[in-house]
Amino acid sequence: MQGKGLINFFVILITIACLYSLSFTFVTRKVERDAVAYAKGDPVKERAYLDSMATVDVFNLGFAKFSYQYCKERELALGLDLKGGMNVTMEISLKELINNLADNPKDANFQKALENAQSRSKDSQKDFVSLFGEEFKKLNPDGKLATFFANKDNAVSNINPNSSDADILRFLQKESGSAIDRSFNILRTRIDKFGVTSPNIQRQQGTNRILIELPGVTDEDRVRKLLQGSAKLEFWETYDNTEIFSLLENANNTLASALKDTSKTSSQSVASDTAATKEEGRLASLGASDNVSADSLGGDSSDLAMEQARSQNPLFAILSPNIGQGPQGQQTLGQGPVVGYVLQKDTALVNSYFNHPAVKAIIPANVKLLWSVKPVSKETKMFQLFAIKPTGLDGEAVLGGNVIADARADVDQRTNSPQVEMIMNSEGARAWRKISAAAASANPKRAIAIVLDNTVYSAPTVQDEIANGISSITGNFTFEDTQDLANVLKAGRLPAPAKIVEEAIVGPTLGQAAIDAGVNSSVIGLVVVLVFMIFYYNRAGLVANVAVIFNVFFIMGILASLGAVLTLPGIAGIVLTMGTAVDANVLIYERIREEFALGKGIRQAISDGYKHAMPSILDSQITTFLVGVILYIFGSGPILGFATTLMLGIITSLFTAIFITRIIFEWMIKKDMKITVSYPWSDHTLKNANFGFVKNRKKFYGFSFALIAVSLIFIFTKGFSLGVDFSGGRTYTIKYEQAVNLEEVRENVNSAFGVTSEVKTFGNDNQLRITTPYLIDQTDDAADKQVLDKLNEGLAKIQDNPFEIASSQKVGPTIANDIKVSAIYSVIFSIVIIALYILIRFRKWQYSIAAAISIIHDAIVLLGIFSIFDGILPFSLDMDQHFIAAILTVVAYSINDTVVVFDRLREYLGIHKAQSEPLGSVINTAINKTLSRTIITSLTVIFVMAVLFIFGGEVIRGFSFAILIGIVLGTYSSIFLAAPMVVDLQSKESPKVKETNLDRTNLKTAKV
Repeated sequence: MQGKGLINFFVILITIACLYSLSFTFVTRKVERDAVAYAKGDPVKERAYLDSMATVDVFNLGFAKFSYQYCKERELALGLDLKGGMNVTMEISLKELINNLADNPKDANFQKALENAQSRSKDSQKDFVSLFGEEFKKLNPDGKLATFFANKDNAVSNINPNSSDADILRFLQKESGSAIDRSFNILRTRIDKFGVTSPNIQRQQGTNRILIELPGVTDEDRVRKLLQGSAKLEFWETYDNTEIFSLLENANNTLASALKDTSKTSSQSVASDTAATKEEGRLASLGASDNVSADSLGGDSSDLAMEQARSQNPLFAILSPNIGQGPQGQQTLGQGPVVGYVLQKDTALVNSYFNHPAVKAIIPANVKLLWSVKPVSKETKMFQLFAIKPTGLDGEAVLGGNVIADARADVDQRTNSPQVEMIMNSEGARAWRKISAAAASANPKRAIAIVLDNTVYSAPTVQDEIANGISSITGNFTFEDTQDLANVLKAGRLPAPAKIVEEAIVGPTLGQAAIDAGVNSSVIGLVVVLVFMIFYYNRAGLVANVAVIFNVFFIMGILASLGAVLTLPGIAGIVLTMGTAVDANVLIYERIREEFALGKGIRQAISDGYKHAMPSILDSQITTFLVGVILYIFGSGPILGFATTLMLGIITSLFTAIFITRIIFEWMIKKDMKITVSYPWSDHTLKNANFGFVKNRKKFYGFSFALIAVSLIFIFTKGFSLGVDFSGGRTYTIKYEQAVNLEEVRENVNSAFGVTSEVKTFGNDNQLRITTPYLIDQTDDAADKQVLDKLNEGLAKIQDNPFEIASSQKVGPTIANDIKVSAIYSVIFSIVIIALYILIRFRKWQYSIAAAISIIHDAIVLLGIFSIFDGILPFSLDMDQHFIAAILTVVAYSINDTVVVFDRLREYLGIHKAQSEPLGSVINTAINKTLSRTIITSLTVIFVMAVLFIFGGEVIRGFSFAILIGIVLGTYSSIFLAAPMVVDLQSKESPKVKETNLDRTNLKTAKV
């Protein structure tokens, strides 16, 4: 094998990288187990322990040490369905944005057009700006939009009284997209402040909504305040560090005196005071993930020297003043607005010190202390503390953010370093000239702090008076930093309020029992595949098993390194990957068996087997990967997790099946070990198959036509049961007196309603949130009472545990109409992309048409089965996001099988050219020769999905059922429809050929 040394190097490198990525998860789990043991059931003590460990080195590799917080940020994170947390959907008000861009006109037609557009946007596929343009034209056919938008603020975007309506709408499209992007960045920054591990924030494409998932969070009030607070941008004058240091010294001494001779009871009082100012401290200190250290909670330090230092200098023990080196090496006060540096875990404690009554009494009203938005470096997690100078009697900022006309990331032409160019409107330019002149003439020169939501984003020092309102902000920026800062600056000009339109605090969606079932099914599925491969392929099966184990290990390692969030659909993707991982090995082993049958030696048979199997492996895996890409593009939430693991699994499967197995075979040959790819009983399985697939194709056409007809009848008459994802429903908050078993409540409620409902923990484990689609189409009082009666019937089945219905509300679909349409488009787009790939790869349109027809056949029949058996089978067959993922997976698998047959057909067309054998005969030979591979691969996937179906839990049973049935359909359509259909689509003439030097043995072997 060429390049064996390089491949060995890559295998070792990837293995080490995956071990490194997964090691952080092992370390954090150990620290958290220690926290549980230390706290003995006290959540306050557990949090205090983890907070105190934030910057402690818990992972030592010899050449590097890592803190708990560093490891926590790099662990393999769990999604909401496995961990619980808070789910929020925010909507950016484009109506208010357009109003602001037009300076809030009083024109009745303008306001009516906005209201109509708002109403239509609920069920229209068009964007808000286009709807507004249409409504304005209806109400005022002769009106011009430029009348409203040609103002001085919009002049920088070349909007003037002569601009056409089309120009105005393009401008509004650009500004609305920009406003959503800026809101996205601001929300992302606020979430970063919150300190949540592995948050998920994503724009819902084609909408003005942003989906936010915060695993592990339950404090709804804090989240609501943090996310919906107004993005207040301000410019503040600053003090120089030399002016503030004496104040910090005084605060340190005052605090030492106040805390002197404090008893333990008093210490607890300080901790209570810290808790009282917790909300303010969280926001001002970047949320800090409640990083109040153990000392702030009254804990005792084992380091006596540190304890003494803290008693004598409580503030300076955790706040490092801004001190630099003088000309002769002596320490001197640093210049600029930064007065100190504090570890993130200590920022809340510093806030509590500054809020101490004795310290507050000595801090002048014209001094504000604000934190930086980011740490100085990610390694140290040190945040800067800035000294801000309020102006006037009211202590206001020197300038508001509404004066910003434009801001953009740029590059300094002299130094080639990233910078931000800021452009102010006429009013701001005049004020900025005075402010900059005063700052530049001061000794030393002063900085102007750019503050958003009481957090300092930048504090550039003003070098000269700025007369034209155009400024360049430089600093230690990356290009990403300048883009973020430009977005922050522009946010002041275009306030687009972000409102929470849907929120839910959820416990793990599935409950611990279902999570365990998912994990157990993965393990059982892996064992089933490993046993089957040894059972059928003998020693070669052992080699394939090593590749499968490496494959799962690589998937988990790469997921951890990418910071991906593991969800239950993600686990399902891994389970499915286990089944498909052996596909490449099966293709290789079947070809090696064929080479053995031709009398070749072991080394040559293995070499030729890999070579001849390669086209089929690549084509089949690429088509599956394309479906994964489409899933990733069109999907959201859990579908993304499934798509991610599916795509990763394909890449790692190719690597392990092609390279790792080859390395092992080479090693076995070198050691003169016996290599077998079958047992005597399995060696002849389907070896001489000669079924008349082409001859009987019209019978199969008739059978498939009947299946499609029945499916369509049920689809259009009976229809489907829509899951909560698509239908919405009524939501109830339930509170039991004692903790309840989530799975038991789900079973009871589903039995009472007769439809599948969503049951989640809500806050504590004795509180539940139940959403049911039962009677969702009926909104009258009688229906409400009927639903409530059914709910009470199901809830009352929990004996000796009284409950109350704390609240109820009717909710709309959580997946908007445009998302449902995108799901349909994703299926259609998948079929088109695959057909185009086959056309390019095989250069025959007949192959593309045959493949597309077989895929459509599988999709329609699968939909029909879900419609026919809905309500008959004892598990949910709801149409939801998981079903969309399943049907696309079926599409991928179906084409996988079809492409393998087509590859062999292409090969045999070359072999049979010399004989001018009829096309139907050649196609029949190709199908029979690939029959063993098709059935073996299908069986491995069926085994795995059957395990997932039986042991994977109720919530994903419909998902696994869809894939299980789809595999059977895909195998059927590949063998009985797609390949035989090429005969009818292609010319009936025998292929014209050229003479070739083909071995007669090959020709004889290939004949029917």
